[in-house]
Amino acid sequence: MTHVVTLISNPTARALDAASVEHAREVLPAAGPAQWLDESIAADIPFTPANEKNQRALAGRVREALAGLAVDVVVQPAAHRRKRLFLADMDSTMIGQECIDELADFVGVKAHVAAITERAMRGEIAFEPALRERVALLKGLPAAVVGEVISGRITLMPGGRTLVATMRANGAHTCLVSGGFTVFTGPIAAMIGFDENRGNLLIVERETFAGRVAEPILGSAAKLATLKELRERFGLRHDETLAIGDGANDIPMIEAAGLGVAYRAKPKVAEAAQARIDHGDLTAMLYVQGYSRDEFVGHS
Repeated sequence: MTHVVTLISNPTARALDAASVEHAREVLPAAGPAQWLDESIAADIPFTPANEKNQRALAGRVREALAGLAVDVVVQPAAHRRKRLFLADMDSTMIGQECIDELADFVGVKAHVAAITERAMRGEIAFEPALRERVALLKGLPAAVVGEVISGRITLMPGGRTLVATMRANGAHTCLVSGGFTVFTGPIAAMIGFDENRGNLLIVERETFAGRVAEPILGSAAKLATLKELRERFGLRHDETLAIGDGANDIPMIEAAGLGVAYRAKPKVAEAAQARIDHGDLTAMLYVQGYSRDEFVGHS
């Protein structure tokens, strides 16, 4: 079998059973027996498509066969599923918040800043000027509030620590790459367990934010450049790389990865990505690579 369909539901809302897996199997060409990766949560179905370029259509057909079940469907070649480089966006991907929106709450402009963030992440406005505009509103805010945001407002996305720990235990390099700020990417990368992190530098003067961000801004081009740089550093093939994100500034990185995944993403991102996860937690990235539950490392 040349390809595999992975069916994934959220571990807290198990949605798969033998009947639903069989419904999916019936619409696949030359399908082999299904294999459970985690009973009632994730399963693989090997198959050989007549047209290898029609993976999106096949995924759509399987979703239709599942009749609205809260199940993610990922179609990909069976070879080289396990990746050796993992790049992840931070805000609304590895954590549940947008850090700049939380900072803006301390100066009473959260709703205004959040609206700009949403438009930028949807790709309706350019990322770089939108970031400068939002950062300008933080001028005079004590830099110490970052600690309050991290300790009191930031929540890690479920499954993230297990995802990173399992990939690292199996030889992958992991990088948190964000259009957000290093004051957050550093601590959050350490909390999750990433090998390294990259982000934008908020300029601080006399212990308060100056309302400026260091140039050049780390946006979509820099995320793509990071993927290429790390791939070359470790001598990896294109198909050994995995990238995930939710916003428009993640699209070039997602499109350039061996497997690019839109994680609970904006519509433009979901449309651009090879795969999308709308229901599963971050351990979905492990099932997609063919890991079974008993191979997971750590807990989150």
